[in-house]
Amino acid sequence: MRLNQVTVQATEMERSVDFYLRLGLRQLVASAHYARFVCPEGDSTFSVEKADAARPGVVVYFECSDLDTYVATLRQRGIVFESDPVDQPWLWREVRCSDPDGNQICLYCAGPNRLQPPWALDPPRQF
Repeated sequence: MRLNQVTVQATEMERSVDFYLRLGLRQLVASAHYARFVCPEGDSTFSVEKADAARPGVVVYFECSDLDTYVATLRQRGIVFESDPVDQPWLWREVRCSDPDGNQICLYCAGPNRLQPPWALDPPRQF
């Protein structure tokens, strides 16, 4: 199993589509109530679904191979971040922003620490 798709709610589709296009995603599907995108690296998809009231509470993580350069590009496109990219104690470098409906977006670079941090279970637990 692998994560392939995340969907967030949007109150204004056009505004949300514009935000995710500026974030660097490529749009695959467009309708008045739904938009699907593919990430610029890999083949994971992400979608936005029309809702009367957005239900923020989700944090969407997009991994970037060169985070600092990508953030600089996004700032030129008008994306506003909460801070500059920061090295975190869990060995990821990350920065956060919010989409127009308040869904939190985390852009990060983890390298091998995403799946193999020094504190990983060895062997991994499974059912």
